[in-house]
Amino acid sequence: MRTDTIAAIASGMSTGGIGIIRVSGPDALEIVDSVFLPKKKNKCLSDCSTYTMHYGHIVDGKNSKECKIIDEVIVLIMKAPHSYTAEDVVEIDCHGGVLVLKKILQLLIHAGARIAEPGEFTKRAFLNGRIDLSQAESVMDIIQAKNQFALESSIKQLQGSVKNKVLELRDIILHETAFIEAALDDPEHYELDGYGEKLSPIVDNVILQIQELLRSSDNGRILKEGISTVIVGKPNAGKSSLLNMLLGCERAIVTDIAGTTRDILEEQLNLDGICLNMIDTAGIRDTDDKVEQIGVERAKQYVSAADLVLYVVDSSRPFDQDDDEIIDLIREKKVIVLFNKCDLDSVIDESQLKERLDFPFIYCSAKEGNGLTELHDQIKELFFVGELSYNDEVYITNLRHKECLIQAAESLVLVKQSINDCVPEDFYTVDLLNAYGQLGLIIGESVTDDLVDKIFHDFCMGK
Repeated sequence: MRTDTIAAIASGMSTGGIGIIRVSGPDALEIVDSVFLPKKKNKCLSDCSTYTMHYGHIVDGKNSKECKIIDEVIVLIMKAPHSYTAEDVVEIDCHGGVLVLKKILQLLIHAGARIAEPGEFTKRAFLNGRIDLSQAESVMDIIQAKNQFALESSIKQLQGSVKNKVLELRDIILHETAFIEAALDDPEHYELDGYGEKLSPIVDNVILQIQELLRSSDNGRILKEGISTVIVGKPNAGKSSLLNMLLGCERAIVTDIAGTTRDILEEQLNLDGICLNMIDTAGIRDTDDKVEQIGVERAKQYVSAADLVLYVVDSSRPFDQDDDEIIDLIREKKVIVLFNKCDLDSVIDESQLKERLDFPFIYCSAKEGNGLTELHDQIKELFFVGELSYNDEVYITNLRHKECLIQAAESLVLVKQSINDCVPEDFYTVDLLNAYGQLGLIIGESVTDDLVDKIFHDFCMGK
């Protein structure tokens, strides 16, 4: 860990009413003091109490005759260890012009600070022990939250929901490992006879809790990232009209010419708290047009990776070979069938639809704007068992956490196998400690520098 003093623009490089520059490190107070001219001329920031605010000006050449005022500011002091980074932190609230922010940052760099790396403030908070690694990762999740549920889940993680659960599981594993080690070192006072029978239900319980966390990971990912939703159907079925209806604007080109949509069109929609990553695709059909063929192949690729498929059926046209291909393509996916153009005379009746498609379906008219409420309710039913409310359940929203949990569960399964095979108890500790270590990776108890650098690489500047 580098222990020099860092500085960065924390409010983003865009014009606004207020700008914030954050400084953290052992020389933070002295560096800001060198460019800050307080209203009370004899005031020194280093002597001021923590959690105090001070009015004055940022100046260039503070102790020279040609002292030049750069901006009128408020300075906030947060002394170690009670700050975001657990170091001395100073925040300068100035006007939000890009030029003035850059000028103040240049003065701080000239005074001895260096520009912070992306995420370095949060990285220092982790390395200084103020937060664990799962809490650090949740900071970026809060910034990038796309809906209320993702935000609440991230806040829970920042408050320690994942950390506390991991610590609870690690404590159980460590207790049993310590007992085995103690018994091996002091067999006169600790008895291992029949210990496997006692350990087996304990391991089962930990595995069960890990499996529950893993089961939450799919919902957690959806809450965090949104539902990847692909609209498919034959040409001219009304796919682009459906997208426009959902978005409430004319985003996709709609014509009577079959094959108008040839490439992928992506938009994001927040449907009453559910984030849908909408993907409009080319109509699936056999075609000799090379450009349209590429669009059809892309459509198929997106369907294979989708969380949800909206299959738009033109009720005014009978099923044909193209429909058969689409049904085969989506058979194993979560699908909602939109029985479109119900404002026209239908040539497909309900019994025929149910016979061909064992999926929930909705009567709609993308042209008239009907069926939106039913679609919303059906999405909730498919992904949230009819409920869309946040509770105290711990959600795993991070892929790295999920992989660690999988590895921990696999190690505990090996412990169970050793118990069933009646191997000596000292073999248990190897896999118990592997599980303990994998859980520790989630909260950063044992991580490499490369992993830490990778995690913080994509953070915002100034955070």
